[in-house]
Amino acid sequence: MVVLRREIGDVLRGARQRQGRTLREVSSAARVSLGYLSEVERGQKEASSELLSSICSALNIPLSVVLREVSDRVALVEGIAIPDTIPADFAYQLGREEDLATV
Repeated sequence: MVVLRREIGDVLRGARQRQGRTLREVSSAARVSLGYLSEVERGQKEASSELLSSICSALNIPLSVVLREVSDRVALVEGIAIPDTIPADFAYQLGREEDLATV
């Protein structure tokens, strides 16, 4: 069984570690106690949306990116393949913006 709080904690810990930051640094920047952040990262505490937003801001990562990674992990456990595609109209818009930038 997938426990959402564990997946969220794993994603947050991974992001922090990739940045080479300590729990103390992130807890200070997020204005969250060190112990509480540690419990969130270990999947022992459910983080509120406000707390998640604060932690993501401290890590300079959009909340949507964290939630997307968590969603992908849950889908993998469930055996669901979610295509990682960009809608055609959005891709077209991106391409046009790049063309305009080079003019």
